Order: sequence, then structure tokens, then C-alpha cells
Amino acid sequence: MKFELLDKVLQASTTRVVAVKHVSLAEEYLADHFPTFPVMPGVLMLEAATQACGWIMQLRSNFAKPIVVLKEAKNIKYGHFVAPGQALRIEADWVKGDDCSGQFKINGVVELGGTAGEKTAFTARLELAYFSLTEKNPAMRHLDESLITHARNRWTVIAPTGAMTVSV
Repeated sequence: MKFELLDKVLQASTTRVVAVKHVSLAEEYLADHFPTFPVMPGVLMLEAATQACGWIMQLRSNFAKPIVVLKEAKNIKYGHFVAPGQALRIEADWVKGDDCSGQFKINGVVELGGTAGEKTAFTARLELAYFSLTEKNPAMRHLDESLITHARNRWTVIAPTGAMTVSV
């Protein structure tokens, strides 16, 4: 099962993505994490950050490789909880990489609403690997094509108006 955690991309380029995840009380994981104090689990914050970094990888290659996976997460520091009714803003910045991987600096901010402002939910350094199934097995080209189409379609749903566009 793949979680599509990002609700909206606010800014996008080949070096930076700012995206938002709105946490709703309807999210299934909140029933267990924690029943009397529901908060977004840290591992899902990292998944949201990985997805934001994935968009940078996709934009850098014009969606050439459909598989983006977390290779390493380090220097993770958690700060403020993200509760239902709040939004987690992920700021992902490209640090360095090549056509097979990328390193990113992440800042996750919880928007508290009203005059409360915002607080740091977490910071991290992530490394992602980037590849196509066809590179591993040419018979899997049809799966690559299907995944690329899905990624392009998802981009049209969450991308900001005036964001870097990618030809379909």
C-alpha cells in the first residue's frame, strides 16, 4: 500500500519543493497513535518528506525514472507534535546528487493556526535512490510507463499554479 501523503505542493523547482500535509481526525492511523492524544507519527512525517524530495527528483529528470526510494535518513530531530486540524509544511532542499540519487535537507514545520504561528515539527537529512525498473529488467518497461503516467497525473493534481510544468 502506498500512502499519498502530500495534499498540495506550494512551490516547486529542481532544487526546492514546499508541500503541505493537512492532518485530519479521519486519518486511520490516528486511532492507534495515540487514542487519547492523536498525533501524526514521526515515520509518516519522514514519508511525507521523502515524497516531497521525490518530486524534486522527478522534476530534475522530467519524470524519466518512476522509482524513488528512501536510501538513508540521518540527523532526524523531532520537535513539535502535528495534531488533527493542523498542517505539516515540508520544505525540501536539494543538497547534491547525480542521476541515480540525491541528498536533501528537510525542515518540517507545523502550522499552529491563528496567532500561534508555527513550530518546527522535525528536521532531517535524507538520501534517495532513483531508478527505473527497465534498468533492472527490460521486460518491465510497461510497468515503468504505467508508473510514470501515474506520477505525471498526480503532479497535475497537487502542483501549484505556475509551478514548473512537465510535458505529458
